[in-house]
Amino acid sequence: MRNVLISGGGVAGTALAHWLRRNGFSVTVVERAPGPRKGGQAVDIRGVALDVVDRMGLGDRVRAARTRMRGMSMLDGAGTELFRSEEHVLSSGRLDGEDVELLREDLVAMLHDVTADRVEHVHGDWITALREEEHGVRVELAHGGHRTFDFVIGADGAHSAVRRLAFGPEERFGTHLGQYLAIFPTANFLGLDHWQVWFQDAASGAGGAVYPVRDNTELRVTLGFTAEPISYDHRDVEQQKRITAERLAGVGWEVPALLAAMADAPDFYFDSMAQIHLDRWSAGRVALVGDAGYCASPLSGQGTSLALVGAYVLADELGRAGEDHAAAFDAYERRMRPFVALNQALATENPAGPPAEESVDRAKHALSLDA
Repeated sequence: MRNVLISGGGVAGTALAHWLRRNGFSVTVVERAPGPRKGGQAVDIRGVALDVVDRMGLGDRVRAARTRMRGMSMLDGAGTELFRSEEHVLSSGRLDGEDVELLREDLVAMLHDVTADRVEHVHGDWITALREEEHGVRVELAHGGHRTFDFVIGADGAHSAVRRLAFGPEERFGTHLGQYLAIFPTANFLGLDHWQVWFQDAASGAGGAVYPVRDNTELRVTLGFTAEPISYDHRDVEQQKRITAERLAGVGWEVPALLAAMADAPDFYFDSMAQIHLDRWSAGRVALVGDAGYCASPLSGQGTSLALVGAYVLADELGRAGEDHAAAFDAYERRMRPFVALNQALATENPAGPPAEESVDRAKHALSLDA
């Protein structure tokens, strides 16, 4: 049985593990975090990606876990309401649509459930070196010595270590989109009832959104600002919180209280809004999936769907190709690249707001699972 190492236990990596195991591979997932990652924002599953979760047998669970917003308000930097809608919300689109928005941590937990007893999960470890040999890839792990696998797949996000080791430094492939986002949970001290609130300060360009989850007991908070590339440590959470607080200082409404809550937030995400573009997603026996290969940024609203669909297509082609992994990787690229291009374009179509509904509809259906 051919064995595969997947770096990254998020959406792309765990979904890929499921499909590879279904196609007869022995699969190991190595994840730097000590367990399935918590926190993060609500994510969208749209179009063909919903077909993927249905084929996994997770469709009912995913739909049951969806957020259930009644609508949204848009405020200015002082808290004055500019408009409201009970038909759509900026995070997920039309409220009467078939697309599903749910918390990322809930989706990851579901994916982990369907792989837990069939896939080797190694938490608290990570890849430090790769060396391709005649019949496999020798992998060195930070805490686990070395092992050899038939293939290694990087599903370890926009700052992928596998991509750096096999393809080169991140700066060769990243395109900064001019914004940074911070995301964290806090108690629902605003008393929001299935209602999103968005705000933007015209003077600074800083803004964000808050929305309730977990039966209105908790808020997920997104704070953002525009900036040229900033030098910071991706693993220094306290530094990232300081940067966010400095950039949103002076914004009104409830922002001071949100920044105070951020200081104590146990789960915190911060990153630039950027895209990843590579000429090839494979090098020898190493390949990339999801954000590691083609991050579209949260501005596209399609990162999770790209991860789910990319995982399905990559596993499908590896299963079809037998011993010819090069042919499998080529077929994966032929099927995925048009889909990726349309979905990445959503992030830049309208810099001042969300893309057109027609563009989203076209992009989310632009691939067939049945090659």
